Amino acid sequence: MIDTKPPMTVAIRELREKGVVFSVHSYAYEEHGGTTVAARELGVDEHWMIKTVVFETDAREPLIVLMHGDKEVSAKNLARVLGVKAVHPCSPDAANRHTGYLVGGISPFGTRKRLKVYMERTIADLPVIYINAGKRGLLAELSPAVLIQVLSAIPIEVAV
Repeated sequence: MIDTKPPMTVAIRELREKGVVFSVHSYAYEEHGGTTVAARELGVDEHWMIKTVVFETDAREPLIVLMHGDKEVSAKNLARVLGVKAVHPCSPDAANRHTGYLVGGISPFGTRKRLKVYMERTIADLPVIYINAGKRGLLAELSPAVLIQVLSAIPIEVAV
């Protein structure tokens, strides 16, 4: 279902301020449903759903990895790419502290702290993506080029 007047989240505000062309879709959020539920509710391929995963390095530096909904991030490969000993996904509390968003509603746009953003390289090949718009059950549909333009997202290959 497409909202004609979406809720004003920090993420949506940032996208508008940057002049990004996007549309907003809402769906009935299901706890622990993830991108599978979002894809089913919107009737799109889960590969086009982009999840925002907050990690910390062994030095406790937070960062964001954007990944296809049907893939996982290899922490081992991510650590290797970053040149650190180890990385691990943040706890829900730590992710909230770094981004200002609740798990299930984390957007890479409008985060509380400006975090370094990495994206799986093949995301750029998609014609369109669906990414969290700052609230559970709310997605922004936009061009993947926006990730590089607005977030300065760094392409990497860490999918499994």
